[in-house]
Amino acid sequence: MKFETESLKEFYKRKYNEVPDNVKQKIGHFNLFPLEPIEKGKTRSLPYRRRDFYKVMLVIGPVEFHYADRMESIEKQALVFSNPMIPYKCDHLDKIQGGQYCIFNTSFFEKFGTLSQYSVFQPNGKHVFELSNDQVKKIEATFQKMSDDFNSDYIHKNDALRNHVYELLHFAVKLEPSSNFDIQKIDASNRISTLFLELLERQFPIEENHPTIKLRSASQFAGQLNIHVNHLNRTIKNTLGKSTSQIIADRLLQEAKILLKHSQWNISEVAYALGFKEATHFNNFFKKYTQLSPSKFRKM
Repeated sequence: MKFETESLKEFYKRKYNEVPDNVKQKIGHFNLFPLEPIEKGKTRSLPYRRRDFYKVMLVIGPVEFHYADRMESIEKQALVFSNPMIPYKCDHLDKIQGGQYCIFNTSFFEKFGTLSQYSVFQPNGKHVFELSNDQVKKIEATFQKMSDDFNSDYIHKNDALRNHVYELLHFAVKLEPSSNFDIQKIDASNRISTLFLELLERQFPIEENHPTIKLRSASQFAGQLNIHVNHLNRTIKNTLGKSTSQIIADRLLQEAKILLKHSQWNISEVAYALGFKEATHFNNFFKKYTQLSPSKFRKM
C-alpha cells in the first residue's frame, strides 16, 4: 500500500478546483486562508497522510490531530504546526468555530533560514500548542499583519511574510518549558546532528517506489557522513541527548506503528520495509519497546 502525500496541486484542486500558476511552476509559494467550519454534507475529517507543504494554523474550536503514535486533542484553541515529514489526520472539522492558517513550500524559505532547526518542525517535537485567550489575541494580531502584507503591493512582502512565520514559530517555541529544543548556535556538532537527522528522515515514507530503508546502524550513518562512528555517537549524545542507536530505534518504531495501523502489509512485509532480515527480529524489537507484539498492536 502506498501512503498518499497530498501535493500543493492536489490541495488547490480539492479546495478550489484550480491550481495557481506559481504552484504549477514549482517555485516558492505562500498563501493565507481563513479557517471556517466545513459545509454541511462535507467530510468531517482530513485523511491520514503526509502533505508536501508546511502549514501554520490557528484553530478555534475542539478538534483532534492524530499522529502515528499519539493523539492531540484541542479543547478550545491552539496553534498547530505541520510539515512534509510528519503524516497526520484531523477529526471533527465540523466543530471548528474559526481561525486562520498559512501554507508554504520549502522553496519559499530557501536561503532564509533552516526550519528543521526548530522543534515544532522536528519529528519528536511538539506540534500543537493550547492557547489562552490573551495568547490567541497575539496570534490573531500576527496573522492580521501577515494578511496586510500578503494583500499589499509591497516589493519586499515575501520577506515580511517569512518574518511573520518566524514570529509564530518563536512564539510557540517559547511556550515550551524545556531545554531539549533550544535554538543553538550552529557549529560543527550541530551540523553533524542536522545531517544525521536529515539522512534518517530521508528514508521515509516507505512505499512501493521506496520499499525498504538502507541505513539502520550508527556505523552506516557514520560512513555516509565520512566521520568515525565514535565521533558520531559522541556528537549525537552531546547535541540531542540520546544515543545514536536510540534515535534510530525511536524513528523505526514510529514508522512501524504507521505501517501497522495504516497499511495492508503483513508483518513480514513491514519487517522487510524497516530493514529487518527476519520477522522474528522485528517482533522482538517491537515488543522490547511497546511490550506488545506487532499483531496485537495492529488489533488495538
